[in-house]
Amino acid sequence: MKKFRKSTLTGIAFLIYVSAMGAYFLPHNHEVSTGGKLLLMGAAYLIVVALWLVLRKKETMQHRRQEKEGGNPPTK
Repeated sequence: MKKFRKSTLTGIAFLIYVSAMGAYFLPHNHEVSTGGKLLLMGAAYLIVVALWLVLRKKETMQHRRQEKEGGNPPTK
């Protein structure tokens, strides 16, 4: 089985969470228009993608720093 990066697992978990919350709460909310609901979900997905990109960059920088210091990367 392929081992996934922590950033990928975190991104997938938040994507599932945002999708589930949107599917459950948005149809019951009659105070906001359809456009507002779509905008809200789009913003939530953009935040998840930004989080994934930042975590991925952080892991890459950490890996490069450990290689530069001569140490082996963590095997977690």
